[in-house]
Order: sequence, then C-alpha cells, then structure tokens
Amino acid sequence: MAVAGLPTVENFQAPGYTVGIVTATWNERICDQLHARAVATAHDAGARVVEARVMGALELPVVVQKLSDTCDAVVALGCVIRGGTPHFDYVCDSVTQGLTRLALDTRTPIGNGVLTCNDDQQAVDRAGFEGSAEDKGAEAVIAALHTAKVLEKLPR
Repeated sequence: MAVAGLPTVENFQAPGYTVGIVTATWNERICDQLHARAVATAHDAGARVVEARVMGALELPVVVQKLSDTCDAVVALGCVIRGGTPHFDYVCDSVTQGLTRLALDTRTPIGNGVLTCNDDQQAVDRAGFEGSAEDKGAEAVIAALHTAKVLEKLPR
C-alpha cells in the first residue's frame, strides 16, 4: 500500500462547495463502505453532496461527466478485483483514462477512488473499515475538494 507520503489534511473545510459522489454497486460491501466514508468526509468538510449509484466501474465516467456540469468537484468510487481473465486490466484502464479525460476536458476536479485490487483483503484494507490501513473514499473527497479550492485561487 502507498501510505508513505500521504499528505495530512487536518480539519479540512470546504463550505459552499458541492461535491458529486458516484459509486458503483459491484463488490457491494466494499463500495458501500467507500461511499459512506466519502459522504461523511464531505459533510464533515461542510460541502453539499449530490449522490449517485451505478452498476459497475465502467458506468462511472458518464455519470461523473453529468455531475461535472453542476458540481465543484466529483468523486468516482468503485472496486475492481482481479480475476482470471484480462477483463480486470481493460476495466481499470478504461475507467482511469475516462476519469482523467473528464477532469481535463471539464476542468472539474475528479477524485479517483476506484480500488484496483488483487483480492478482497486488499480492498478491505483500503476501504476505510475499522482497522483498515487506508480510507480511499475519504481521501478521494478531500483530494477533489482541495483541488477545487486550488483552482478557484488561480488566475483565469
């Protein structure tokens, strides 16, 4: 896990900002936890939350694109666990490229909280459960809202 170098953002606040949180439902237990942590973190920061759920990771980019029209930042959450075929690679690559392209095309910060794991335990370790080493749902919200605040300060 890439915990080393993780920036610390204590008491992060983003009142007046709106964040869209789009979460896949595939790998339900993991995704529900990512979603809950993301929503709680956004609320703790004082941000308004718009929530949406989709079936799988491949459906995330189109809903992220729609929310980028009205939100200051958007977060995509999901969990792709490696199986026995190359499908994992295609899904992970497609989602990552789609979200990156959307961030650049829309100039809207997109937090990528899509876990790409070799097994279920790796997902649990990253999903913000009690005892998890990481909290990717919360981290994705903070990263997206922090970037929105940075962009607001830059000259047009």
